[in-house]
Amino acid sequence: MVKLELDQVVIRRMKEDDIETVKALIKEGGEGTENRLILHVLTRPLCLFILAIISSVLRCLVHSFILALAIPVFLLIIFLKFTVPRSTGILGTSRPCWDYVGSSFRGDQDETLENPYNRISGKAAATKKRRVKETCDPPEKIDPEREAAAGQVWLADCDGEIAGCVCREGERRPGFRRICRVVVGSWYRREGLGRLLVQSLERRERGAGARRLYAHVPFPSKLGEVFFRRLGYRPLGERTGEEEEEEEEEDQELKVERAERGFLGFPLTKVYYKDL
Repeated sequence: MVKLELDQVVIRRMKEDDIETVKALIKEGGEGTENRLILHVLTRPLCLFILAIISSVLRCLVHSFILALAIPVFLLIIFLKFTVPRSTGILGTSRPCWDYVGSSFRGDQDETLENPYNRISGKAAATKKRRVKETCDPPEKIDPEREAAAGQVWLADCDGEIAGCVCREGERRPGFRRICRVVVGSWYRREGLGRLLVQSLERRERGAGARRLYAHVPFPSKLGEVFFRRLGYRPLGERTGEEEEEEEEEDQELKVERAERGFLGFPLTKVYYKDL
């Protein structure tokens, strides 16, 4: 663990030079998520029932009870290994891959988010210039349509080190935004950095006219659910007695903002939302 001074964190847009670092950070943050999703699907009653039927049929063909039990489970795991990443995407979206190049910032100066801890401490966050890799290839030209569809990746820069990131999908509907993934490096966790990333993005989207922010959390991630609940997010479809008049609006949102589903229609993500 590293003691992190939040007032020294600069939240800036990802650039092309940061892409490989961000990919490694996301891979580290998502480690084990795929296996937990597969285990979640395998332990559903309907899935267990189907596996039991297949095993019973194989028992008539294979003289080994263990093989009859293991073969369908093994084949299903292989199938899920190939299909789950395509269902949830690299950032928890339905897209098979993330357009890193399209979402990278190309301005001369860093585009940053406001860090409220700077106002509290009165200190100005200092950033170290990162070493830029010299390449012979010219930068890829990105049109505004691709940039808008690609979304944005915001990085937490701590003295030149990328400590975390928050990824926001492209604008699909006016007034609505979606957080795809929040990742914090293993050395910087439990320091409030994830909360800082999400809250800073919320302030920016509120100022840009967004009225609701969605977050898709992997289904077996209890930590992710607690994290977003503490930030004021609620599961989509959860109602209280005081909100009966909003029932029609919620039903409409359930049709538009759906959880990602995988094998046999089992949900792979939970949808949380917060009105800004």
